[in-house]
Amino acid sequence: MSNRKVVANVSLSLDGRTTGTGGDYDMGWIVPHAVTDTARDHMIRVTEPATTVLLGRKNYQGFGGYWPSVADDPGADSRERAFSAWLNRTEKVVFSTTLTEAPWENSRIVPGDPEGEVRRLREQAGGDIIVLASASIIRELLAADQVDRLSITLCPELVGGGAKLLEDGLRASAWQLTDSTPTESGALCLLYDRVSAQR
Repeated sequence: MSNRKVVANVSLSLDGRTTGTGGDYDMGWIVPHAVTDTARDHMIRVTEPATTVLLGRKNYQGFGGYWPSVADDPGADSRERAFSAWLNRTEKVVFSTTLTEAPWENSRIVPGDPEGEVRRLREQAGGDIIVLASASIIRELLAADQVDRLSITLCPELVGGGAKLLEDGLRASAWQLTDSTPTESGALCLLYDRVSAQR
């Protein structure tokens, strides 16, 4: 069995939200904290070891509408160009029961069962498996005890409503802070590793 690590990467408000009161795409409050030098460096550091990305439909479509062309944009920040090139070449697993095609290169659709797919991926050779901002997938994998690392950008915002990352009913687990980096905007880039996982 390979030692592929599953990393959940997400931005959170101080009140634990992944979106604001305006719905799924109310994430403008994240942007000032995502574009700082330190946040960009953190994203590169967290994503570079990964060779598989897990995405839900909404994030796949949102990312796919923006990131593919950034790699060739001479006006973009060098780290954003590097992130775009990494996204383009990396295997992207899209969990969706409604998508019928995945036009972004190196993408494939899986109709469901993130836990089962992660268990299959763990049996294969490769680097880290990273969930990029797809809260529903992160919740499912946490419930199944299939997350090894939490990469959280904690934004100094109270958004007052919207989707929560964590809900009641998750099994108890212990995590160790392995890195904490403040950014220029006042956000904190946090890395937590699972203390002991039972699989």
